[in-house]
Amino acid sequence: MVDQGSDAEIMYPNLYNGLNLKLEDLTAYDSPLISFDGKAIIPKGQIRLPVQSGSKVVEVDFIVVDAYSPYIAIVARPWLHALGTVFSTLHLNVKFPSRDHIEELVGSQSVARQCMAAAILHQPEVESLASAEGGS
Repeated sequence: MVDQGSDAEIMYPNLYNGLNLKLEDLTAYDSPLISFDGKAIIPKGQIRLPVQSGSKVVEVDFIVVDAYSPYIAIVARPWLHALGTVFSTLHLNVKFPSRDHIEELVGSQSVARQCMAAAILHQPEVESLASAEGGS
């Protein structure tokens, strides 16, 4: 997901695990983040990784969190600025200069809808009152 209103690039567990990253690969990052649902999240750490966008490769500092998201990562203003992009939320695309031409990354309306539905339908596990009070 591209979030042009954010200063932080975020990596979620699916990507972190898929890249076989380990805790020792991370550097400290101790500022809490506020999730989309308003809850504070303590990051696992931060990692700098190359991200290929079309023919360009940009180093991105991802903050790694252990939280649910239908996305695997969120890229934000630092990534957009590094590429020199023009981003359209209406058209779900990113355009950026590359040597002698303009490259374009195009999103998918159906995938965007699926992610939104997954986020809405996701029910975090909530401890029941009976188990919290030691009752049955």
